[in-house]
Amino acid sequence: MPSLNRLPAADRGITIGDFLVPVRIGERLSSRARHIALVVVGTLLIVLAARIVVPVPGSPVPVTGQTFAVLLVGGALGARRGAMSALLYLALGLFLPVYAGGASGPDTIVAVDAGRIVLGATGGYLVGFVLAAAVVGWLAELGWDRSIGGAVLAMVVGNAIIYALGVPWLAIAADLRFSQAVAQGLTPFVLGDGLKILLAGALFPLAWWVVGRRPGER
Repeated sequence: MPSLNRLPAADRGITIGDFLVPVRIGERLSSRARHIALVVVGTLLIVLAARIVVPVPGSPVPVTGQTFAVLLVGGALGARRGAMSALLYLALGLFLPVYAGGASGPDTIVAVDAGRIVLGATGGYLVGFVLAAAVVGWLAELGWDRSIGGAVLAMVVGNAIIYALGVPWLAIAADLRFSQAVAQGLTPFVLGDGLKILLAGALFPLAWWVVGRRPGER
């Protein structure tokens, strides 16, 4: 869709993550090794952000730093690497306590009990991380992260994707009416998410400004 493209054709697909590896180190690594290193770093950032947990009274969904980290990783690494970082995070959580609050295991997302499928209350948000990182990354590849307005809008889109999957999933998992799921899984987080989006929206143009002032880095 040409209307979404905000960059010359030669610059499309380049994200701020391509400048995160120092030149001296990057010259010693293959392109594949650089991509893998960035994906792993993105996953570690999400893991660390998941350690920030604030319980919400009356809701099975806590306030965490995960959403902020996922949006940052997607915007910084682009669609494929961002989605792979989020997907690797989900995969690690099947075996290691890396989800919010130290949760782990496949039943956090979905399980089979007595022959029926049981959804984890926060599983939809976790699955939404992958799609959100991919979409925010795609928009960043089109240049949306080069301005505050574009970066904020990209983060809003990514955030909306997470809730579009997370809230209905919560309603089914906890046997709630949709209005109850919204009250427990969306409303308590609107203000905090707004602040995160504004912060992320400011960080990306700032990062590009810094890169632009480093001769030989672009």
